[in-house]
Amino acid sequence: MPSKKALVRRPSPRLAEGLVTHIEREGVDVDRAVEQWEAYTETLRAHGWETIEVDPADDCPDSVFVEDTVVMYRNVALIARSGAESRRAETLGVEEAVASLGCSVNWVWEPGTLDGGDVLRTGDTVYVGRGGRTNAAGVRQVRAAFEPLGARVVAVPVTKVPHLKSAVTTLPGGTAIGHVPNMDAPALFPRFLPVPEPSGAHVVLLGGDRLLMAASAPKTAELLADLGYEPVLVDIGEFEKLEGCVTCLSVRLRELYA
Repeated sequence: MPSKKALVRRPSPRLAEGLVTHIEREGVDVDRAVEQWEAYTETLRAHGWETIEVDPADDCPDSVFVEDTVVMYRNVALIARSGAESRRAETLGVEEAVASLGCSVNWVWEPGTLDGGDVLRTGDTVYVGRGGRTNAAGVRQVRAAFEPLGARVVAVPVTKVPHLKSAVTTLPGGTAIGHVPNMDAPALFPRFLPVPEPSGAHVVLLGGDRLLMAASAPKTAELLADLGYEPVLVDIGEFEKLEGCVTCLSVRLRELYA
């Protein structure tokens, strides 16, 4: 069985200055955030993932949310170009990391904008959120990069949260889960399960039936456990103050082997 790799990036000392767009700003305890990040990465390793630290980007407050910098499909890495100009320097270091793993590296070019958190892949279907951080030109460039490889790209409107994956992710087997009040178009997902908490919409597939989830979604964890899944809970409360979630703190590279 191929190894599973995950790119991660240590929080910036300026983390508390990170962007907030859809919630009220709260104070962030950076030391506590570092502890939570270390526990998150240790949880990945404990479930068979090799974590690869991307070079720190201490001048970029949001750089810990490394998922936004790149999108993977098979062995192709599409380097993002954020709709938030303050985040564009975060791709430095990520390009080197994916190239060192043997990926074919491509880029989103102006006028396109794309954040990796707007891209949700299930099988060969690639959902792309069209919203504040990703524009129509960015969606077109995702199509150009991945459809020749067999992907089916579906654009999804996003207006209520920063990214598509702030509102919806997928379970093993492809059923989408989401918190309906945060979604613009649940009907675009052919198999959909609503969950009772906003942070319950975010799961990382650890392997088998194991789901990495935020500790702030106990009702959703109970629901998913009742359906036969094994929730693995982590406290990411400091990152949630910046609209972060379990998905955006890593780039899972299973896709290299898919």
